[in-house]
Amino acid sequence: MLCIEVPVTAKSMEEWVLPDGVSKHRVAIDRLIQLRIFTETVDRKRETTYTLNPIFQTNLKKLLLYGVVLPRDPMPSNVTVRLPSSEDLEAFALGQWECFLLQLINSSQIERPSNISSSMMKIFQRGLLSQRDKEAPRLTESGFQFLLMDTNAQLWYIIREYISNSEERGVDSADLISFLLELSFHVTGEAYNINTLTEVQKNTIKDLADLGLVKLQQGRKDSWFIPTRLATNLSVSLTDSSSRKQGFVVVETNFRLYAYSTSKLHCEILRLFSRVEYQLPNLIVGAITKESLYSAFENGITADQIISFLQQNAHPRVAERVPSVPENVTDQIRLWETDLNRVEMTPAYHYDGFPSRDLFEGASDFARGYNALLWEDPEDSKKMSLVVKAENHVHMREYLSRQRQ
Repeated sequence: MLCIEVPVTAKSMEEWVLPDGVSKHRVAIDRLIQLRIFTETVDRKRETTYTLNPIFQTNLKKLLLYGVVLPRDPMPSNVTVRLPSSEDLEAFALGQWECFLLQLINSSQIERPSNISSSMMKIFQRGLLSQRDKEAPRLTESGFQFLLMDTNAQLWYIIREYISNSEERGVDSADLISFLLELSFHVTGEAYNINTLTEVQKNTIKDLADLGLVKLQQGRKDSWFIPTRLATNLSVSLTDSSSRKQGFVVVETNFRLYAYSTSKLHCEILRLFSRVEYQLPNLIVGAITKESLYSAFENGITADQIISFLQQNAHPRVAERVPSVPENVTDQIRLWETDLNRVEMTPAYHYDGFPSRDLFEGASDFARGYNALLWEDPEDSKKMSLVVKAENHVHMREYLSRQRQ
């Protein structure tokens, strides 16, 4: 369709497809529509046609005609010296990211001072921390849930906040998104000259370095940035399991929990929903208890989020089991959550003292039509009471005033 400037009918397109590829073809069409690469139109005769997005079409033509032109090439090896190995780069990215998350949980957990400025921390922590007058910052419900996300989901949450705040810093959000996506296509571990960046991009690179997305290095004459795996994962789907890190948690049927990790961050995250009993140099031992889960539920963490975290971070020795977390443990976590959700509060209005049964029954039917009727008591002919959701009070009041006129 690249060279076709007019809409193509669905029937014509189906003629291109082999019989055994019909289902895959439909899936592909749906995906292209979701990505807005295809535009679907149905005319009066109910004939479906597809048009290729003109901007995508133009740029793809340029790509095929002139080839791939990257914004910048890696610097030659004779200019850059002592580039970090892939292991060192991975350790740097992980250390910076964990430092940021630990500062989010509790600033006293930081062994080394954070390079992130207070103004940037406010941007990154927006929605994750709340603070009252003269009180220490506290994690919000979203903050607790954020800590149980996998790294890729956490990264995109922070990047979205960074983008949404860009206009306050005088940065065009479209340019910022373009640069972030461009950065994700750089090669991990290669050095790129900072002088090829605009001033806005240089400031962005410094912010991203604080989070571990890039590592900055200085030579005698030039300075450069080195993308880490966190930066290149910006273009990876959140559902792509290939970028997942190796798990470390083993949960036993007796609710004992063993985490093979040296990370303080892992220990603090496990404290959110379990009782950590002791910590060895490379092992955290704890237990999932009713009290520890109640504390997690009160902080806004759900049973499904805890179970998902345990499954996603299951140790390789148990990850291949089905299920990776014992069923009696997951069932009990859900049961303890339901203990706290037996009563549901719904804002409502109570109506009584109807002058006639006809008006009472009409009001009941009216509220029921809006799916707003919570309770009625037609048995008591004197009271004739009903309770309606607060969000439908205005409609109910208008209905009653019309009936009385």
